[in-house]
Amino acid sequence: MNSLYTELQWLPRAPKDFSARLKALADSKDPLGSKLRELALYGLDLNQLTKLAKAVGNARSTGAPLDPLVPFRLALLSNSTIDMIAPTLVASAVRHGIALETVQPSYDQVAQEALTPDSKVNSSKPDAVLLALDYRAIPLKSSPGEAAPASATVEGVLGYLQALRNGIKANSNAVCIFQTFAPPAELLFGSLDRALPGTLKSLIGEINRELAAFVLNSGDVLLDVAGLAETVGLADWHDTQLWNMAKFSFSEKFIPLYSDHVARTIAALRGRSGKVLILDLDNTVWGGVIGDDGLEGIKVAQGDARGEAHLAVQRLALELRRRGIILAVSSKNSNEVATKPFLEHPEMLLKLDHIAVFQANWNDKATNIQAIAEELSLGLDSMVFLDDNPVERGLVRKLLPQVSVPELPEDPAWYARTLAAGGYFEAVVFATEDLNRASFYQENSKRAALKKQVGGVDAYLASLDMTITFQPFDATGRARIVQLINKSNQYNLTTRRYTDPEVAETENDPGVFTLQVRLADIFGDNGMISVVICRLAQSGIWDIDTWLMSCRVLGRNVEHMVLREILAHARYAGIHKLSGTYRPTDRNKLVEEHYAKLGFTKVYEDESGLTRWELLIEAAWPEAAPMKVISRGFAIAPESSLA
Repeated sequence: MNSLYTELQWLPRAPKDFSARLKALADSKDPLGSKLRELALYGLDLNQLTKLAKAVGNARSTGAPLDPLVPFRLALLSNSTIDMIAPTLVASAVRHGIALETVQPSYDQVAQEALTPDSKVNSSKPDAVLLALDYRAIPLKSSPGEAAPASATVEGVLGYLQALRNGIKANSNAVCIFQTFAPPAELLFGSLDRALPGTLKSLIGEINRELAAFVLNSGDVLLDVAGLAETVGLADWHDTQLWNMAKFSFSEKFIPLYSDHVARTIAALRGRSGKVLILDLDNTVWGGVIGDDGLEGIKVAQGDARGEAHLAVQRLALELRRRGIILAVSSKNSNEVATKPFLEHPEMLLKLDHIAVFQANWNDKATNIQAIAEELSLGLDSMVFLDDNPVERGLVRKLLPQVSVPELPEDPAWYARTLAAGGYFEAVVFATEDLNRASFYQENSKRAALKKQVGGVDAYLASLDMTITFQPFDATGRARIVQLINKSNQYNLTTRRYTDPEVAETENDPGVFTLQVRLADIFGDNGMISVVICRLAQSGIWDIDTWLMSCRVLGRNVEHMVLREILAHARYAGIHKLSGTYRPTDRNKLVEEHYAKLGFTKVYEDESGLTRWELLIEAAWPEAAPMKVISRGFAIAPESSLA
């Protein structure tokens, strides 16, 4: 099944007129981002990716806007030839909503570029640097059976990689994307290579483990090339002839796969990974049609090949939910019939309480998916839709191109692997709150039910018995803060993005005021739901650099309580004015009137829709919401809060 990976078979096949459609874009004066992405969503080969990258370059050279693609500058450092890869990275990034610009220095100048302040890479101020190093780039010294020299070799390699990172951080402050190292396919001792200290396989395995641990705690990013190579087979991954002839570190047939993995990693850095898995039911979650075959006729049992294939889909869905992915259902069926297997079939792994939104009706799937997105207050680009029916997949792709729709093979035995191979839920950071995200949305359904029972908004909010907690940024909350900053789009006034080191800098900067905000109620803990960064713009003025909030707590007047907390600290610090900017994007129209509703005065607006606002602190007394306030970790005493 290597064709799954070499041909990116989770994507639909490219149309026969792909080149003609690409050429037609050259004469367009409209923003090309959406049209280019539409063409990038196919399983493109090396030639097609190169053509698409050329179209992106042509658009840039003519000044054609690439909206709504998100700009990202990536520097490439490698000990191998990457001339063929750079264009495919640009094209693959379009598939994931990114307008990628690459910075490509001279061949095999890794240390020079990383450590020299005015090198091509460092002077370009990239958003990230991809350290695309092959195992031949690191100082490996084989010492079979000798533990001490093996340990010294591992330490030496890690020291070299850390030195590269430190140079990049000092000179450009870019995020470093470290690749793990794919070991050679050739073995010295056979199976003993893995266990014996000092063999290449053992050394590279230990280096990869240490590198992963280092990256996890550094704020940088890991790209598991070793895992990718093992998935497709080391003997296939390494093309010795290509290395000998052109110093190309892996087989040409895997360039589209590698490029897609880099692109999905960059997209995850920009918060553009999937958050919701929407499941069809008949012939997807179980085999057969529940309305026709009945409970006893559907295939969802151990010992039955077809049933086990569908159980694998359920098992993967549950594992995704455990790591924080929200599950929803969209099924053409009556609710009573569709829920019956969840309630009564003894072999079902998925239960109703695993599903955040259950849409079973006779509407088309696109309409149901829109309803799911609205109920969850999440964008359509957060949705991944799994359906065995090619007609339904085609309809959703046509009507909702923002939704990710994996192509599925005829045999359900490959459904789970195909979904996993697509990398729709790629992550570059993991916070403990991710484990609870799915539950947060489950609890929101209960809150919605309560709202229908309680008369009036004020009475409903009071019945939630909410507690809001304010703290400055700290190391404990940093992973979640970085995640929110890079993922939040709808309720984000400026959509500025910050890396882990940049967030860490704010924690000790006396000219910066920060807030991490948490909310709990009778149904559970919502976790961290808002982040604020205020910077001292000039004497007596705080500029609200960043203000974002999770959409799952909309309608609870949290923004009023956050403003009251900001004002309390501003008064304590001798600040007399707040200023804030709304920078419009294609995704944050929700907060267009945010400052107006909070009593700010608009002082500027330009043609793009960017607005600037001011609030005199002396006259500001925003309304309170019915919630208990806890303010901890500040120099200002909690009782001085406005709440």
